[in-house]
Amino acid sequence: MGTASEWNVYILECADKTLYTGITVDPVRRIKEHNESDRLGAKYTRTRRPVSLVYQESCNDRSSACKREAAIKKLSRRAKQALIAAGCNH
Repeated sequence: MGTASEWNVYILECADKTLYTGITVDPVRRIKEHNESDRLGAKYTRTRRPVSLVYQESCNDRSSACKREAAIKKLSRRAKQALIAAGCNH
């Protein structure tokens, strides 16, 4: 689990096989929110449940996590799948 100083970038695979990228300090809580909450999970994942964690990486601070999230979101699906396959460190 992350600490307040440990931000994480994560990729979820949705039930429809699409990929969702986000950031959090508590991956376990955040995935639970994506799967169970009608208020706290992302609108995108609410209709694509269940979701599962397929990739996670640590960042030093929120700023670097946001930058990394933006970079991952710009990748093609194929590039994201390669990232997941190469660094499945969750």
